[in-house]
Amino acid sequence: MSENIHKSHNVSRLMYHFVFPTKYRRVVVNGEVEQVIKETCLEISKRYDLYFLEIGTDKDHVHFLIQAVPSYSPMQIVKIVKSITAKEVFARCPEVKKKLWGGNFWSSGYYVGTVSEHGNEEVIANYVKNQGSEYKKLFRNKGIEGQLSMYDYV
Repeated sequence: MSENIHKSHNVSRLMYHFVFPTKYRRVVVNGEVEQVIKETCLEISKRYDLYFLEIGTDKDHVHFLIQAVPSYSPMQIVKIVKSITAKEVFARCPEVKKKLWGGNFWSSGYYVGTVSEHGNEEVIANYVKNQGSEYKKLFRNKGIEGQLSMYDYV
């Protein structure tokens, strides 16, 4: 679950639900790609003030529930996550690049929605789960305090 992020001049709890479809909606998200995306996102959270609360896949798109600080706009979060994960997937799973005809991993489009701290994060998690036919939860964070040891691996 999310917690307040304390910085020197602000306290925030900003959460976003992102959906990134793969290029051409190709079914390229398999077990190996899922592992690369999960590991890469955990590394991103070490370097940026982005906290992945949940990551889930549905073969041709990936859902992210991300908590961020106010200095990051949703567009900046999209750029960070899409660019770094795509580079890692292509580097570690070269067969994916062939399936996508040497193009991009992610399509140019995406969905973003805000999640309220006064609403229920579980409602969003259930919504994400029920969107596709083969949703698979890769990761769920049990709480953030800036320490990776707090993450719960699925």
